[in-house]
Amino acid sequence: MSQALVKTAAGWLLGLMLAVAGAVVSVNLVNNSVASPQQPVRDYLQALQKGEGERALGLLRAKVPDADAAMLDGTALQTSAARIGNVKIGDAEPRGGKRVMVPMEYTIDGSRLRTEFLLESTGTEWLFFHKWSFVPSTLPTVDVTVVNANEATLNGVPVNMPGGRNTFAVFYPGEYEASLNGQYFSAPPTRATVAGRDVPAAPLNLLTQANDELNQAVASRVKEFLDTCAADAVKQQRLQPDCPFYHATPNRVVDGTIKWTITEYPKITIEPFDGKWVVAPLDGKARITAEQVDLFSGAVAPLNVEHNFSFTTRLDIKGDTISVTPVLSF
Repeated sequence: MSQALVKTAAGWLLGLMLAVAGAVVSVNLVNNSVASPQQPVRDYLQALQKGEGERALGLLRAKVPDADAAMLDGTALQTSAARIGNVKIGDAEPRGGKRVMVPMEYTIDGSRLRTEFLLESTGTEWLFFHKWSFVPSTLPTVDVTVVNANEATLNGVPVNMPGGRNTFAVFYPGEYEASLNGQYFSAPPTRATVAGRDVPAAPLNLLTQANDELNQAVASRVKEFLDTCAADAVKQQRLQPDCPFYHATPNRVVDGTIKWTITEYPKITIEPFDGKWVVAPLDGKARITAEQVDLFSGAVAPLNVEHNFSFTTRLDIKGDTISVTPVLSF
Protein backbone atom coordinates (compact mmCIF):
# COMPACT_ATOMS: atom_id res chain seq x y z
CA MET A 1 0.00 0.00 0.00
CA SER A 2 2.75 2.49 0.93
CA GLN A 3 4.73 1.68 -2.22
CA ALA A 4 1.62 2.18 -4.31
CA LEU A 5 0.96 5.53 -2.66
CA VAL A 6 4.56 6.59 -3.26
CA LYS A 7 4.33 5.65 -6.90
CA THR A 8 1.03 7.49 -7.25
CA ALA A 9 2.38 10.56 -5.51
CA ALA A 10 5.49 10.48 -7.69
CA GLY A 11 3.33 10.27 -10.79
CA TRP A 12 1.23 13.20 -9.67
CA LEU A 13 4.35 15.17 -8.79
CA LEU A 14 5.92 14.45 -12.18
CA GLY A 15 2.71 15.45 -13.92
CA LEU A 16 2.54 18.64 -11.90
CA MET A 17 6.15 19.47 -12.71
CA LEU A 18 5.54 18.85 -16.41
CA ALA A 19 2.40 21.01 -16.29
CA VAL A 20 4.28 23.83 -14.56
CA ALA A 21 7.11 23.54 -17.08
CA GLY A 22 4.59 23.56 -19.91
CA ALA A 23 2.86 26.60 -18.45
CA VAL A 24 6.17 28.42 -18.13
CA VAL A 25 7.03 27.60 -21.73
CA SER A 26 3.58 28.74 -22.87
CA VAL A 27 3.83 32.00 -20.96
CA ASN A 28 7.24 32.66 -22.46
CA LEU A 29 5.97 31.86 -25.94
CA VAL A 30 3.03 34.24 -25.51
CA ASN A 31 5.23 36.97 -24.06
CA ASN A 32 7.58 36.60 -27.02
CA SER A 33 4.79 36.72 -29.62
CA VAL A 34 1.34 38.23 -29.16
CA ALA A 35 2.30 39.81 -25.82
CA SER A 36 5.69 41.06 -27.01
CA PRO A 37 6.60 44.75 -27.58
CA GLN A 38 6.70 43.95 -31.32
CA GLN A 39 3.02 43.02 -31.47
CA PRO A 40 1.63 46.59 -31.13
CA VAL A 41 3.95 47.58 -33.98
CA ARG A 42 2.56 44.75 -36.14
CA ASP A 43 -1.01 45.76 -35.29
CA TYR A 44 -0.28 49.42 -36.05
CA LEU A 45 1.28 48.61 -39.43
CA GLN A 46 -1.71 46.41 -40.30
CA ALA A 47 -4.09 49.26 -39.45
CA LEU A 48 -2.16 51.59 -41.76
CA GLN A 49 -2.26 49.09 -44.61
CA LYS A 50 -6.03 48.66 -44.21
CA GLY A 51 -6.64 52.41 -44.06
CA GLU A 52 -8.08 52.13 -40.54
CA GLY A 53 -7.04 55.52 -39.24
CA GLU A 54 -9.08 55.49 -36.04
CA ARG A 55 -7.58 52.16 -34.98
CA ALA A 56 -4.06 53.27 -35.93
CA LEU A 57 -4.46 56.47 -33.94
CA GLY A 58 -5.70 54.56 -30.91
CA LEU A 59 -2.82 52.11 -31.05
CA LEU A 60 -0.24 54.85 -31.48
CA ARG A 61 -1.84 56.89 -28.68
CA ALA A 62 -1.02 59.96 -30.74
CA LYS A 63 -2.42 63.47 -30.65
CA VAL A 64 -3.55 65.02 -33.93
CA PRO A 65 -1.89 68.43 -34.47
CA ASP A 66 -3.71 71.52 -35.70
CA ALA A 67 -3.57 70.50 -39.36
CA ASP A 68 -5.73 69.07 -42.14
CA ALA A 69 -6.74 65.48 -41.34
CA ALA A 70 -7.43 64.34 -44.93
CA MET A 71 -4.51 61.84 -44.86
CA LEU A 72 -5.53 60.04 -41.69
CA ASP A 73 -8.04 57.53 -43.03
CA GLY A 74 -9.27 55.51 -45.99
CA THR A 75 -7.67 55.62 -49.42
CA ALA A 76 -5.15 58.32 -48.55
CA LEU A 77 -3.85 56.32 -45.59
CA GLN A 78 -3.78 53.03 -47.51
CA THR A 79 -1.83 54.70 -50.31
CA SER A 80 0.78 56.04 -47.89
CA ALA A 81 1.42 52.54 -46.53
CA ALA A 82 1.07 50.66 -49.82
CA ARG A 83 4.65 51.43 -50.84
CA ILE A 84 6.12 49.94 -47.65
CA GLY A 85 7.77 46.60 -48.37
CA ASN A 86 10.33 44.10 -47.05
CA VAL A 87 9.37 44.81 -43.45
CA LYS A 88 11.60 43.47 -40.68
CA ILE A 89 10.70 44.20 -37.05
CA GLY A 90 13.74 43.88 -34.81
CA ASP A 91 14.26 42.92 -31.18
CA ALA A 92 13.22 45.34 -28.47
CA GLU A 93 16.03 47.39 -26.96
CA PRO A 94 15.84 48.71 -23.35
CA ARG A 95 15.45 52.46 -23.02
CA GLY A 96 15.36 52.81 -19.25
CA GLY A 97 12.54 52.32 -16.79
CA LYS A 98 9.74 50.31 -18.32
CA ARG A 99 10.40 51.54 -21.85
CA VAL A 100 11.82 49.78 -24.89
CA MET A 101 12.56 50.77 -28.47
CA VAL A 102 11.35 48.50 -31.27
CA PRO A 103 13.10 49.11 -34.62
CA MET A 104 11.41 48.45 -37.94
CA GLU A 105 13.37 48.28 -41.18
CA TYR A 106 11.64 48.41 -44.56
CA THR A 107 11.89 49.74 -48.09
CA ILE A 108 10.00 52.47 -49.92
CA ASP A 109 10.65 52.85 -53.64
CA GLY A 110 13.79 50.74 -53.26
CA SER A 111 15.29 52.84 -50.46
CA ARG A 112 16.07 51.06 -47.19
CA LEU A 113 14.64 52.96 -44.23
CA ARG A 114 14.32 52.56 -40.47
CA THR A 115 11.69 53.72 -37.99
CA GLU A 116 12.06 53.45 -34.24
CA PHE A 117 8.97 53.02 -32.04
CA LEU A 118 9.08 53.79 -28.31
CA LEU A 119 6.86 51.57 -26.16
CA GLU A 120 6.27 51.18 -22.45
CA SER A 121 5.05 48.39 -20.18
CA THR A 122 1.54 49.10 -18.93
CA GLY A 123 1.06 46.10 -16.66
CA THR A 124 0.06 42.48 -17.17
CA GLU A 125 -3.00 40.45 -18.12
CA TRP A 126 -3.95 37.24 -16.34
CA LEU A 127 -0.98 37.82 -14.02
CA PHE A 128 1.58 36.53 -16.52
CA PHE A 129 1.14 38.23 -19.91
CA HIS A 130 2.83 41.59 -20.48
CA LYS A 131 0.97 44.59 -21.85
CA TRP A 132 2.89 46.99 -24.11
CA SER A 133 1.68 50.32 -25.47
CA PHE A 134 3.17 53.08 -27.58
CA VAL A 135 4.45 56.06 -25.64
CA PRO A 136 2.00 58.92 -26.37
CA SER A 137 3.17 61.36 -29.04
CA THR A 138 1.97 63.88 -31.64
CA LEU A 139 1.61 63.03 -35.31
CA PRO A 140 4.04 64.69 -37.75
CA THR A 141 2.89 66.95 -40.59
CA VAL A 142 3.63 67.48 -44.27
CA ASP A 143 3.51 70.95 -45.87
CA VAL A 144 2.16 71.28 -49.42
CA THR A 145 2.20 74.33 -51.69
CA VAL A 146 0.83 74.83 -55.20
CA VAL A 147 1.36 77.77 -57.57
CA ASN A 148 -1.79 79.68 -58.51
CA ALA A 149 -4.30 77.03 -57.44
CA ASN A 150 -6.65 76.39 -54.53
CA GLU A 151 -6.78 72.62 -54.85
CA ALA A 152 -4.51 69.66 -55.47
CA THR A 153 -4.41 65.88 -55.16
CA LEU A 154 -2.59 64.22 -52.27
CA ASN A 155 -2.26 60.42 -52.25
CA GLY A 156 -5.07 60.20 -54.79
CA VAL A 157 -7.48 62.32 -52.73
CA PRO A 158 -8.60 65.86 -53.75
CA VAL A 159 -7.60 68.36 -51.06
CA ASN A 160 -8.22 72.03 -50.52
CA MET A 161 -5.28 74.42 -50.78
CA PRO A 162 -6.48 77.79 -49.48
CA GLY A 163 -4.11 80.48 -50.71
CA GLY A 164 -2.07 77.79 -52.47
CA ARG A 165 -0.86 76.06 -49.30
CA ASN A 166 -1.91 73.63 -46.59
CA THR A 167 -0.46 71.46 -43.82
CA PHE A 168 -1.54 67.84 -43.36
CA ALA A 169 -1.27 65.60 -40.32
CA VAL A 170 0.15 62.21 -41.33
CA PHE A 171 0.92 58.77 -39.96
CA TYR A 172 4.38 57.25 -40.19
CA PRO A 173 6.05 55.51 -41.81
CA GLY A 174 4.58 56.31 -45.21
CA GLU A 175 4.99 58.10 -48.50
CA TYR A 176 2.92 61.05 -49.65
CA GLU A 177 2.55 62.16 -53.27
CA ALA A 178 1.07 65.49 -54.37
CA SER A 179 0.02 66.38 -57.89
CA LEU A 180 -2.28 68.65 -59.87
CA ASN A 181 -4.22 67.55 -62.94
CA GLY A 182 -6.66 70.28 -63.92
CA GLN A 183 -8.34 71.07 -67.21
CA TYR A 184 -5.98 73.92 -68.03
CA PHE A 185 -3.22 73.63 -65.43
CA SER A 186 -1.17 70.74 -64.09
CA ALA A 187 1.90 70.04 -61.99
CA PRO A 188 4.18 66.99 -62.08
CA PRO A 189 3.87 64.75 -59.00
CA THR A 190 6.29 65.17 -56.14
CA ARG A 191 6.81 62.78 -53.21
CA ALA A 192 7.94 62.94 -49.60
CA THR A 193 8.70 60.07 -47.23
CA VAL A 194 7.83 60.33 -43.54
CA ALA A 195 10.02 57.92 -41.59
CA GLY A 196 9.30 59.01 -38.02
CA ARG A 197 7.56 61.45 -35.76
CA ASP A 198 10.73 63.46 -35.13
CA VAL A 199 12.07 63.37 -38.69
CA PRO A 200 10.88 66.46 -40.63
CA ALA A 201 9.42 65.62 -44.03
CA ALA A 202 10.47 67.59 -47.08
CA PRO A 203 7.73 70.01 -48.19
CA LEU A 204 5.82 69.13 -51.34
CA ASN A 205 5.95 72.07 -53.74
CA LEU A 206 3.82 71.81 -56.88
CA LEU A 207 5.14 73.89 -59.76
CA THR A 208 1.99 74.50 -61.76
CA GLN A 209 2.19 74.91 -65.51
CA ALA A 210 -0.32 75.65 -68.24
CA ASN A 211 -1.11 72.47 -70.15
CA ASP A 212 -1.35 71.97 -73.90
CA GLU A 213 -5.11 72.49 -73.99
CA LEU A 214 -4.81 76.01 -72.58
CA ASN A 215 -1.80 76.88 -74.76
CA GLN A 216 -3.67 75.75 -77.86
CA ALA A 217 -6.80 77.65 -76.85
CA VAL A 218 -4.86 80.88 -76.35
CA ALA A 219 -2.88 80.33 -79.57
CA SER A 220 -6.15 79.86 -81.46
CA ARG A 221 -7.57 83.12 -80.13
CA VAL A 222 -4.36 85.02 -80.88
CA LYS A 223 -4.29 83.63 -84.43
CA GLU A 224 -7.94 84.58 -84.93
CA PHE A 225 -7.23 88.13 -83.75
CA LEU A 226 -4.20 88.56 -86.04
CA ASP A 227 -5.93 87.06 -89.10
CA THR A 228 -8.97 89.28 -88.56
CA CYS A 229 -6.75 92.31 -88.06
CA ALA A 230 -4.82 91.59 -91.28
CA ALA A 231 -8.05 91.03 -93.22
CA ASP A 232 -9.52 94.33 -91.95
CA ALA A 233 -6.31 96.15 -92.87
CA VAL A 234 -6.59 94.81 -96.44
CA LYS A 235 -10.26 95.67 -96.62
CA GLN A 236 -9.61 99.21 -95.39
CA GLN A 237 -6.38 99.51 -97.43
CA ARG A 238 -4.43 100.83 -94.45
CA LEU A 239 -0.69 100.98 -93.98
CA GLN A 240 -1.11 101.64 -90.27
CA PRO A 241 -4.13 99.66 -89.15
CA ASP A 242 -5.30 99.18 -85.54
CA CYS A 243 -3.06 96.14 -85.31
CA PRO A 244 0.28 95.24 -83.72
CA PHE A 245 1.94 95.76 -87.15
CA TYR A 246 2.24 98.77 -89.47
CA HIS A 247 4.28 100.19 -92.38
CA ALA A 248 5.67 103.72 -92.79
CA THR A 249 6.93 105.10 -96.11
CA PRO A 250 7.48 108.49 -97.78
CA ASN A 251 6.16 107.07 -101.05
CA ARG A 252 2.56 106.95 -102.21
CA VAL A 253 1.07 103.52 -102.10
CA VAL A 254 -1.43 102.71 -104.85
CA ASP A 255 -4.86 102.26 -103.34
CA GLY A 256 -6.31 98.78 -103.85
CA THR A 257 -2.94 97.04 -103.92
CA ILE A 258 -2.25 96.77 -100.16
CA LYS A 259 -2.21 93.24 -98.81
CA TRP A 260 -1.24 92.16 -95.29
CA THR A 261 -0.42 88.56 -94.32
CA ILE A 262 0.85 87.01 -91.08
CA THR A 263 4.02 85.11 -91.90
CA GLU A 264 4.95 84.01 -88.37
CA TYR A 265 2.49 83.60 -85.52
CA PRO A 266 3.62 84.19 -81.92
CA LYS A 267 4.63 81.30 -79.72
CA ILE A 268 2.49 81.08 -76.61
CA THR A 269 4.07 81.04 -73.16
CA ILE A 270 1.80 81.26 -70.11
CA GLU A 271 3.47 81.98 -66.78
CA PRO A 272 2.42 82.67 -63.18
CA PHE A 273 2.83 86.23 -61.98
CA ASP A 274 1.60 87.90 -58.80
CA GLY A 275 -1.04 85.25 -58.17
CA LYS A 276 -2.35 85.32 -61.73
CA TRP A 277 -1.60 83.73 -65.08
CA VAL A 278 -0.16 85.97 -67.76
CA VAL A 279 0.76 85.47 -71.39
CA ALA A 280 4.36 86.42 -72.13
CA PRO A 281 4.82 89.19 -74.76
CA LEU A 282 3.82 87.90 -78.18
CA ASP A 283 6.31 88.29 -81.03
CA GLY A 284 5.52 87.58 -84.66
CA LYS A 285 6.02 88.71 -88.25
CA ALA A 286 3.69 90.27 -90.83
CA ARG A 287 4.30 90.97 -94.52
CA ILE A 288 2.91 93.83 -96.59
CA THR A 289 2.84 93.81 -100.38
CA ALA A 290 1.61 96.65 -102.59
CA GLU A 291 2.47 98.95 -105.47
CA GLN A 292 4.16 102.24 -104.54
CA VAL A 293 4.97 105.41 -106.47
CA ASP A 294 8.20 107.34 -105.89
CA LEU A 295 7.11 110.95 -105.23
CA PHE A 296 10.29 112.36 -106.82
CA SER A 297 10.64 110.25 -109.94
CA GLY A 298 7.08 109.00 -110.35
CA ALA A 299 8.41 105.50 -110.88
CA VAL A 300 6.14 102.64 -109.84
CA ALA A 301 7.80 99.80 -107.90
CA PRO A 302 6.58 96.79 -105.93
CA LEU A 303 6.50 96.98 -102.13
CA ASN A 304 7.32 93.75 -100.31
CA VAL A 305 8.44 94.13 -96.68
CA GLU A 306 8.27 91.81 -93.66
CA HIS A 307 7.87 93.53 -90.28
CA ASN A 308 8.50 92.21 -86.79
CA PHE A 309 5.77 93.03 -84.30
CA SER A 310 5.12 92.54 -80.59
CA PHE A 311 2.15 93.05 -78.31
CA THR A 312 0.69 91.84 -75.01
CA THR A 313 -2.62 90.35 -73.95
CA ARG A 314 -4.76 90.01 -70.85
CA LEU A 315 -5.75 86.44 -70.01
CA ASP A 316 -8.94 85.75 -68.04
CA ILE A 317 -10.09 82.25 -67.08
CA LYS A 318 -13.47 81.71 -65.43
CA GLY A 319 -14.47 78.06 -65.21
CA ASP A 320 -14.35 76.68 -68.74
CA THR A 321 -14.35 80.15 -70.34
CA ILE A 322 -11.08 81.55 -71.67
CA SER A 323 -10.85 85.21 -72.63
CA VAL A 324 -7.82 86.72 -74.40
CA THR A 325 -7.83 90.50 -74.78
CA PRO A 326 -5.07 92.10 -76.90
CA VAL A 327 -3.41 95.16 -75.38
CA LEU A 328 -2.08 97.49 -78.10
CA SER A 329 -0.14 100.71 -77.68
CA PHE A 330 -0.04 103.31 -80.46
